[in-house]
Amino acid sequence: MTARIGVVTFPGSLDDRDTQRAIRLAGAEPVALWHKDKDLKQVDAVVLCGGFSYGDYLRAGAIARFSPVMEPLIEQAKAGLPVLGICNGFQILTEAHLLPGTMLRNNHLHFICRDQKLRVENAETAWTSDYTAGQEIHIPLKNIDGQYVADQRTLDTLESEGRVAFRYLDVNPNGSNNDIAGVANEAGNVVGLMPHPEHAVEPLVGTGRTDGLPFFTSILKKLVNA
Repeated sequence: MTARIGVVTFPGSLDDRDTQRAIRLAGAEPVALWHKDKDLKQVDAVVLCGGFSYGDYLRAGAIARFSPVMEPLIEQAKAGLPVLGICNGFQILTEAHLLPGTMLRNNHLHFICRDQKLRVENAETAWTSDYTAGQEIHIPLKNIDGQYVADQRTLDTLESEGRVAFRYLDVNPNGSNNDIAGVANEAGNVVGLMPHPEHAVEPLVGTGRTDGLPFFTSILKKLVNA
């Protein structure tokens, strides 16, 4: 039976179709989910894609966090449903307190769009098992509110528990604490990152590499082997 991975569309989402394509390329079935619908359609996993939900009013992800779809998503994520938040999706996950920390405006106050070098720090989550710890990859990055910050106790906990999933290499593009590009929850089923793996799944577009595809093959293998 084909694994079914939901992709939530909010007002202002930009990368839902790209994410659906990445899921399809990995061999799973993408399922479109609408922000006003509380029915997750019995999907096996969910991706919150990038964009500017609700125009980033108040704060990036702050309004989307209260969309009807988030009620069952938060409940099921706490029960083990795999959830990936990409860029704006990461911001929404922090606002929903499914991931620790928060996102601020880039320290240089400018929007950035670039290919970004990352190091995989944790290859044991539901979304990263097809990588190896220490692997260096290139993933497109595009944001203005991408500076990950947390209090020192939270940072120490993330580091000591191995919950930093990805770290920026060569340059910290937005001033994120500890060069953090992505983090995981304690159970490893919820992962968020600012770079866009869905834009690095085939040679024709994005970085011209497929460094982002293992996000989607990782979750597919986990679901098939569950």
